[in-house]
Amino acid sequence: MTTRLAVLYGGQSGEHEVSRRSGESILAGLDRERYQVTEVLIDTDGGWHVGGRATPLPQALRVLRAQDVVFPALHGPYGEDGTVASLLEWLGVPYVGNGVFASAAGMDKGVTKRLLAADGLRVSPGVTLRPGEHLSPAEQRRLDLPVFVKPARAGSSLGVVRVTDWAALPAALEQAREVDPKVLVEQGARGREIDVAVLQYPDGRVQAGPPLEIRVSGAGFFDYDAKYDGGAVFQIPAPLDPATTEVLQDRAIRAFHALDCRGLLRVDFFLSGEGAEPIVNEVNTFPGFTAASQFPQIWQRAGLEFPALLDILISGALVDRGPVTLAGLPRPARAVDLV
Repeated sequence: MTTRLAVLYGGQSGEHEVSRRSGESILAGLDRERYQVTEVLIDTDGGWHVGGRATPLPQALRVLRAQDVVFPALHGPYGEDGTVASLLEWLGVPYVGNGVFASAAGMDKGVTKRLLAADGLRVSPGVTLRPGEHLSPAEQRRLDLPVFVKPARAGSSLGVVRVTDWAALPAALEQAREVDPKVLVEQGARGREIDVAVLQYPDGRVQAGPPLEIRVSGAGFFDYDAKYDGGAVFQIPAPLDPATTEVLQDRAIRAFHALDCRGLLRVDFFLSGEGAEPIVNEVNTFPGFTAASQFPQIWQRAGLEFPALLDILISGALVDRGPVTLAGLPRPARAVDLV
């Protein structure tokens, strides 16, 4: 018996093209003898397409409701930030990946930092600026240069600017606010860039993969072009001693639990030296699933091929989504009868 599965991708964020690549990779990796697959694409203008045909929203929601499970492959706002998770909760449909809280909290860099710090994890000092707010002289002295100016709720390094002179800060804030009016000014951490992928199995086990080291050529940092246009080299596993590897994996799993994650998470660290406490730079509640993306490459190096990785995530969604929620409360009747 095949499982009815919808792959939901695209979206209205600045990461639309990345989401399309992730969705296409997932579609290509699915076992068509095991899954009856429906493609659901959201255009940049918000239009929905089911199976390649423009579809009114109520009809598209009925299609999603009819699935056994949905695989959201959406990056950035209007998708990865909990909005689509809440829609799927409302529909009563099991779905792959993180729930509403973890998705929303993980999307906001400032909120993520506060939650992780409260759990005892090390993060870089930073200041969140809302519209109309500016960095005070005291905050400048506390952070020191260089700093990174980041849109608070965006991914793929969109709008991120490295600032090495305070005179350049206003322009950097303006650039970041083109992506999100809420920005984070963060002290520039120094050290090796190490990523760790976390995967939850259907039986509830949570495992961290081998650390990946990012080496950037021709760019000052791991920006959008370096991520998707071949400007970075990944080394898996990163050349680390066993004790440091164990610490990184432990901290990644702690971050997974601190954010109440489900299914998967990628945690990005800075490591100033072996034996030093790693700094959590960012988390990604739905990391890229393209051919160039870290998460699938990490698990492939661990011996888990891409189709098997997809099977684990889908099976986990089906197991996790019983008649009782994660909080132990009964699931209410589906409001989707209105659709």
